[in-house]
Amino acid sequence: MKLLYLVLFLLISFNGLGQSTGILTGVVRDRKTQETIPGATIVLEGTSLGVSSDAEGRYRLSEIPTGSYNVRATLVGYEPLLRANVVITSGNAAIINLELSGSSQQLGEVQVVGSRAIRVATAETPLSVQRINTEEIKSNPGGNFDISKVIQTLPGVGGGGTGGTSGFRNDIIIRGGAPNENVYYLDGIEVPVINHFQTQGSGGGPTGILNVSFIEDVTLSSSAFEARYDNALSSVLQFRQRDGNPDRVQGNVRLSGTEVAGTLEGPLAKNTTFLASARRSYLQLLFKAIDLPIRPNYWDFQYKVTTKLSPKTTLTSLGLGAIDHFELAVPRKTSPDKEYTLRSTPTIDQWNYTVGLALRQLLPGGYLNVALSRTQLDNKLDQFEDRTTTEEADRVLLTRSGETENKLRVDVNKSVGRWQYAYGVVGQYVQYDSRFFNRVRSEVRDAQGNLMSPQVNVSFQTAIDFARFGAFGQLTRTLLPDDRLTLSAGLRADGNSFTDGGANLLRTLSPRVSASYALAQRWNLNASVGRYYKIPPSTILGFRDEADRAVNQKARYIRSDHYVAGLEFLPAATTRFTLEGFYKKYSHYPVSVRDGISLANLGGDFAALGNEAVQSTGLGRAYGAELFFQQKLTRKIFAVASFTAFRSEFSGVNGHFRPTAWDSRFLASALLGRKFSKGWEMGFKYRFAGGSPYTPFDLEASQASYLAVGRGVLDYSRLNTVRLGNFQQFDFRLDKKFNWRRTSIDLFVDVQNAFLIANPGTPSYTFQRTADNSGFQTTDGQSIRPDGSNALPILLQDNDPTVTPTIGFILEF
Repeated sequence: MKLLYLVLFLLISFNGLGQSTGILTGVVRDRKTQETIPGATIVLEGTSLGVSSDAEGRYRLSEIPTGSYNVRATLVGYEPLLRANVVITSGNAAIINLELSGSSQQLGEVQVVGSRAIRVATAETPLSVQRINTEEIKSNPGGNFDISKVIQTLPGVGGGGTGGTSGFRNDIIIRGGAPNENVYYLDGIEVPVINHFQTQGSGGGPTGILNVSFIEDVTLSSSAFEARYDNALSSVLQFRQRDGNPDRVQGNVRLSGTEVAGTLEGPLAKNTTFLASARRSYLQLLFKAIDLPIRPNYWDFQYKVTTKLSPKTTLTSLGLGAIDHFELAVPRKTSPDKEYTLRSTPTIDQWNYTVGLALRQLLPGGYLNVALSRTQLDNKLDQFEDRTTTEEADRVLLTRSGETENKLRVDVNKSVGRWQYAYGVVGQYVQYDSRFFNRVRSEVRDAQGNLMSPQVNVSFQTAIDFARFGAFGQLTRTLLPDDRLTLSAGLRADGNSFTDGGANLLRTLSPRVSASYALAQRWNLNASVGRYYKIPPSTILGFRDEADRAVNQKARYIRSDHYVAGLEFLPAATTRFTLEGFYKKYSHYPVSVRDGISLANLGGDFAALGNEAVQSTGLGRAYGAELFFQQKLTRKIFAVASFTAFRSEFSGVNGHFRPTAWDSRFLASALLGRKFSKGWEMGFKYRFAGGSPYTPFDLEASQASYLAVGRGVLDYSRLNTVRLGNFQQFDFRLDKKFNWRRTSIDLFVDVQNAFLIANPGTPSYTFQRTADNSGFQTTDGQSIRPDGSNALPILLQDNDPTVTPTIGFILEF
């Protein structure tokens, strides 16, 4: 706390420094055709500052007093666009590209148009869509510059402590769907891995890879997906990166609670710009200093190069990669919970990358996209029964797996009068190999030596490669005077060369239709119905049994049917309310042959999801309602609030519906930010979630297996029958920005769980240790037996409150 007071004192001491000026620049384009727009007016609300875009659609405003502004772009024939909370500093030019949507409204109806400036919906996705910009990500209390954490303030989004998984993970749970039901696109390139220490076959990890300094905005669609996107069952997240500064080299250095990051950008040639960054964690040093046994350590790298080959042709090259190492170290002062961590947690060595090329060619009335990318993931995990040895006889877990995806997508997007249409094809070549061993449980015998439960080991080696392919079409039409009604319909089909019947595109025909009707000047009624498919992850497809048979080759594409209806109210250009109800129906969901339960009821772990035989017989349902409020920057205040009530249930081999691991039933969040004069800003965030269900331990099997596997064995006959207490967290952030000539610094204090609220986690099974923690207590005073029969079992409760204070800075130059 003394350090916190010292930082606050320094912030106040520097409060009197003079104000400098900054630059705002970018390009204005037509959203439908991607043509640049000359003559658009760009103004900073509340000031007399403004400029028009030139013949190439570029605009530039200089000598702007540093601070936060709402940027408005207008042009006759287009709906006005509002970009709220754009921060101008003297260190880096703010590069904001603007896309205007055409409007058929008459000049006398300016009020109608103006109230739609905050709307983020499109004709194809008129509901279940949210957008956040880079400043909202950077200044999010408790977000730690991690996009996966920031989006948890949006309606229907759980994760980490609100999704049935560990509180420090980025398992994004959207409307009751699994983490691997989401797909991610970076400037139109699919990026399967966006987290460090990724759970293979799933989608989560402790911290994100994407550098927020690259991001212009993030759009989350939780239903009504366009037909161009495949493999999405719960959401599509589109990360749009900005271009590098075309005028000069600039950069920033950021120090946060977990890492240090450096970003550099600028011109490479007359029509070429670049962005490049590297980040390095220092958590391993922090955890060593506070004597925690875990040592997470990572690097990540990111780049983007944009070249304008001609007035109508743009080539973008991008890349994203990470190197992760997670090890354990014996702490200086041991304790039962630290010993449990040492026994139950594997070491991890993982690396991954995605590189891609995206070509955009403008066409009459539209544009052509060609995207080519390659993604590779290498995953290595080890766990041994006794941490002091690495003998193979003591091995509990081994993973040596790699996955490579090469993807090509071509799509054409055109607009003719009131009609819009798009079509395209996609092809992928997938390679997957794995060598896997897991000691699931030891055998259990009664007092007479009779076998009660056999030992369960999973061991296999596999290598597969196959092709994936698909095609889509989307058609949109506006109807009625003033385009009050918009209808959009899409059709998609996907196939593969590996699964039985996978090449039959008729099995995955996925129609979808959406409608939006303007009830009044500020009211919109929206609805969508759609069918979506996802191929099971490679960890499932590549599994082989003891006879070396690919037993999951009969696995079906997972299907989900969405029914959504909602009402949108836009009382002002900066204010938005939405109310939506949704129902999602699942079929062909993978069910574990070994345990007879749906994989959706398992949640996630640190190894991999799906290394077992499954059958595609599971059913599921998720349904609920969402209320969302958003107030963009107005009178120096911005706010977001949401509330979701939902159910998420899936069935296993017995056909009985059980709650999923992320069926927390209630989600609520609120964020409030306040801008003050002289560079001060304060933010508050509150999150709430109902108690997530979990499965209790099989005490007899756990006692027999604990010394061998380092953890308890779950009792699946009581699957998800116990619930945790409610989750609550309050985060606080304080920023102070200083600006000098071409240099600025943002000093911040960020406190996660500032009120020290105790949030219960799932208990851990272990044995009682001796008073000096040198070994295990026993009932007979003798050495502990290998089957644990003379041990004293206990459950370690995970409900200690944890506060995470961070003092950091962002230096721009």
